[in-house]
Amino acid sequence: MPDPWAFELHPEVIVLTVFLIGAYTYLVRSIGPAAVAAGQPPITPRNVWCFAGAMAMLFTGSWWPIHDVGEEYLYSVHMLQHMMLSYFLPPLVWLATPEWLLRALIGNGRLYHSIRWLAHPVVAGVAFNVAVMVTHIPGVVSASVEDGPIIHYSLHVMVVATSLLMWLPVCGPIPEFHLGTAGKMIYLFLQSVVPTVPAGWLTFAEGAVYRTYGEQPVRVWGLSVAADQQLAGAIMKTGGSIFLWTIIIRLWFTRFAATYRSEHDYKRRPMGTDGTLTYDEVEREFAATPAPQEPAGR
Repeated sequence: MPDPWAFELHPEVIVLTVFLIGAYTYLVRSIGPAAVAAGQPPITPRNVWCFAGAMAMLFTGSWWPIHDVGEEYLYSVHMLQHMMLSYFLPPLVWLATPEWLLRALIGNGRLYHSIRWLAHPVVAGVAFNVAVMVTHIPGVVSASVEDGPIIHYSLHVMVVATSLLMWLPVCGPIPEFHLGTAGKMIYLFLQSVVPTVPAGWLTFAEGAVYRTYGEQPVRVWGLSVAADQQLAGAIMKTGGSIFLWTIIIRLWFTRFAATYRSEHDYKRRPMGTDGTLTYDEVEREFAATPAPQEPAGR
């Protein structure tokens, strides 16, 4: 009887994580000081924390037990893995990357223009959603699980690459790639719509959609095939939507609520350089002005 919780080392994940940490450290220390103004740090504490979060997300989502249980036993865990790699990892990667670092990597020639074209919201959004749909085709899922690591890792590379492109117009380090605030909100809303199609399909499907997951002799946590698929659909729909809508709401408050507060702020302030009077100054003027006298004889 197979053991779903049997430990596997996955040295390729360890090698990839160590390589990325070493490359980031080398670039920051060797190129960073020359790429920023004198006295300025090449990275901020936020960059460091986001990079640590990105590496933790990559390692956790690609290593035991999420990888093993998700690829061989539960499609819901497989869906959680894809959510980690496509929704949560890419924003952390871009927030960890200072502008000078990405410009140093892509230059300003053909590679720069190619990435700028690929990061166009229409191109990036379509590519990301096509990748989402492709990775849910039953034949593709079965091939990634049964036919060796090449297809499996190729699909993961496609998911991460298209996700990084999708997030570039939202939180990438290069300003000219960005949408405006309203554009980001619309863009992220559209990214939350397309995944509802496979999510709904999984939720209401009868029988095993993916043969590989329906034929497992051991049911982890006692989940039936139908319950596993419904949970996967819920993770895809609610997890992705909640994450994207949280960002949309934050963008709205950052952009529009801040303007509202500044326009409707009645706090007393000292007289500014523009010559405007404060409440205290008006009150002092009234106090210093003598009251009008009534005419004599009245």
